[in-house]
Amino acid sequence: MGLKIAIQGIKGSNHHQVAKDFFGSNIELLECNSFDAVVDSLLLGIADKGIMAIENSIAGSIIPNYNLVYHNNIHIIGEHYLNIHHNLMVLKGKTFDDIREVHSHPMALLQCKEFFKAHPQIKLVESVDTAETAKRIKEGKLANIAAIAPKMAAELYGLDIIADNIQTIVNNSTRFIILKKQNKVLPEEEINKASLRFITDHKRGSLATVLNVMSDCNMNLTKIQSLPVIKTPWKYAFFVDVTFDSYEQFSKTKSLLEIMAEDFRVLGEYKNALIL
Repeated sequence: MGLKIAIQGIKGSNHHQVAKDFFGSNIELLECNSFDAVVDSLLLGIADKGIMAIENSIAGSIIPNYNLVYHNNIHIIGEHYLNIHHNLMVLKGKTFDDIREVHSHPMALLQCKEFFKAHPQIKLVESVDTAETAKRIKEGKLANIAAIAPKMAAELYGLDIIADNIQTIVNNSTRFIILKKQNKVLPEEEINKASLRFITDHKRGSLATVLNVMSDCNMNLTKIQSLPVIKTPWKYAFFVDVTFDSYEQFSKTKSLLEIMAEDFRVLGEYKNALIL
């Protein structure tokens, strides 16, 4: 087998799709019940790399995952954007009239809420994972339960898709980060994006000064997320993503931020996957 890749969820999930898209089919999948378990598998050396959803174009950031990366000193070595397609699937041979309940991840249910307004007789039930419900329907031969899950889940578990792309907003994309214990796996000339974490002091304009320095170094800010510093009330850390044209520009930025900011750390250096 190839690389051992840790994902949150099971085969047929969006994380599985990202693993396949990013690494190809020759991989050994390590299914994890939580994002914490994904990180643990890397720390323990059970997995070579991990995949973690970090933000969605509709729902926003998955905030706890920023701290998971930082506090465990895990590094971002890549990213992947996946267009999310929610499909309604049932046991083979069953139809819409057979459905009494639809089970899926809370976010999937929320993103398909408009579709089910026309079907008030169907009960929506939260579950831990989209693909997990699809697997459960197959194994239990559940005739009156449907799942909202990716197309891959229907293929893997032999279910029929009776309605596709049922999400309310068609343009629904999730950004996933690729994780490893070590930083920077690409040569410098291929690196054009980085994820940073730092703290600024309480002086007026401190954050603005840092951002101006980034701008002066030709850094393009693509993401900024503030999070409270644990055990230090009313102090905030900033998680920032930047893109750049040359690694030399980024090296200069790092040198300046090490002087200007508190607890500065590079969380990852990698290739920008979003082509605009």
